[in-house]
Amino acid sequence: MEDRVSLRLPFLEGVDLEPIWSEEIDNQLAMKHHLLFAYVQNKKCIIIEKVNIAMALNHLAKLEMDYPIVEIDSESFERLGNKFLEIKTGSDFDKLDTGSADDIIEVESDLLDFIRNSQDLLSNEESAPVVKLVNSLFFQAIKKGASDIHIETLEKKGEVRLRIDGALKKHLDIDKNITGLVISRIKVISNLDISEKRVPQDGRTQVTIAGKRLDIRVSVLPTYYGERVVMRILMQSESIPTLTDLGFSEELTADLHKLLLHPHGMILVTGPTGSGKSTTLHACLQHIATPDKNIITVEDPVEYNAENVNQIQVNTKVGLTFAAGLRSILRQDPDIIMIGEMRDSETAEIGLRSALTGHLMLSTLHTNDATSALSRLMDMGIEDFLIGSTLLGVLAQRLTRKLCTECKEETSLSDSVLDELSIAQGTRFYKAVGCKACDFTGYSGRRAVGELFVMNDRVKMMLKDGLNDHQIRIAVRKAGMITIADKLKEMLIDGETSYEEAVRIGIMEN
Repeated sequence: MEDRVSLRLPFLEGVDLEPIWSEEIDNQLAMKHHLLFAYVQNKKCIIIEKVNIAMALNHLAKLEMDYPIVEIDSESFERLGNKFLEIKTGSDFDKLDTGSADDIIEVESDLLDFIRNSQDLLSNEESAPVVKLVNSLFFQAIKKGASDIHIETLEKKGEVRLRIDGALKKHLDIDKNITGLVISRIKVISNLDISEKRVPQDGRTQVTIAGKRLDIRVSVLPTYYGERVVMRILMQSESIPTLTDLGFSEELTADLHKLLLHPHGMILVTGPTGSGKSTTLHACLQHIATPDKNIITVEDPVEYNAENVNQIQVNTKVGLTFAAGLRSILRQDPDIIMIGEMRDSETAEIGLRSALTGHLMLSTLHTNDATSALSRLMDMGIEDFLIGSTLLGVLAQRLTRKLCTECKEETSLSDSVLDELSIAQGTRFYKAVGCKACDFTGYSGRRAVGELFVMNDRVKMMLKDGLNDHQIRIAVRKAGMITIADKLKEMLIDGETSYEEAVRIGIMEN
């Protein structure tokens, strides 16, 4: 009977329909019964799919509706269902600054159409279309897994770019006038001065998506053609990964866990900006956080809102620097201290002395490899004996993009490259291609690769004998320390990443 009914129904395939969210019926209940409503050729229609036709028609019998029934293919039905879900979650999302519930535009092309059709409505930063546009940008960024949203004012237009897996990717172009309204809207929700366009401004705001609250750090900068905004999406404590989740090898994770058991001393995490140092530090803190420990941090900015941890935000305007915050922390009877960054000799000096006096100290440095941390500390004026007696170990890390498993293709490397990397002929390698699954980047997700330099008695003796960090690095490599370059080579041979990505991260470094 069902088959005969479905045969008499008009059937559409590969369509992108616009939903009808009627206040007269319980839309959520209809969705549960696989019954949707949409415009087909400007007519209101009831939309069903073949696999759930019985459930849909049974529910329809309880509704007093005489719209025509149209059957569509499963992929089109899912697309329409997603649009209904966006409308349903719109009220959860819109807790930015407005009391009204604004639905979200999920797809970039739909957003561009919306902008074009709303030109005359985009009058000020409080108008409904501008609010909807900004909300949609947040939604799309979070859905794509972006860490930052860049909105730039160029000569003749505005541009939105998203940082995904560490690389910036163009999202969409918007009209220059609309760019100004979008930036004004972001200023409003971040409590910044909307009339001030000549000086940089920093602020924070919060968004809620499907009941999950996210902190957004906002930075506005005046440029030649107008202002540009960068928004960093900050994570909550439940988003903090474990050290294993980050992708470090089992041996490195086990060795790092041993270092974290020490009651006092200093552990440093090094690497360039954006290499995941803060995430690793918070993963370490969550690993050792127990009710009997007092953990205090000084950060700039506080990137994770972490439970079990007392966090202090640096504020240079009022004199709350890393050094000043660290001095105050030491009067708060801490067990474990985390300093966001060793920026100057004063901070390094207080940090190392506090590690010497019975505190476990975690911090970061900007160095290229683990052993370079020794010379960096010496450059800051720290004495050799203080480094030798307090430093437990240094973890150097990078974030490496992983190849998309859906579209990666086999490739070959030249003999000279194979010789340089000491890789056997005939080894299979893969390159990035790009497909729908990875948003045409060729990469999907990132993995942390690291090298852990442990300050054992042998290293302390070398330091005492006046060996420099390069000589120490050669010695610890001979003793079995696995470097970042070694791990990248392993990922390359396993087909996890491409040669281009491995070179970008540092496979050529020794």
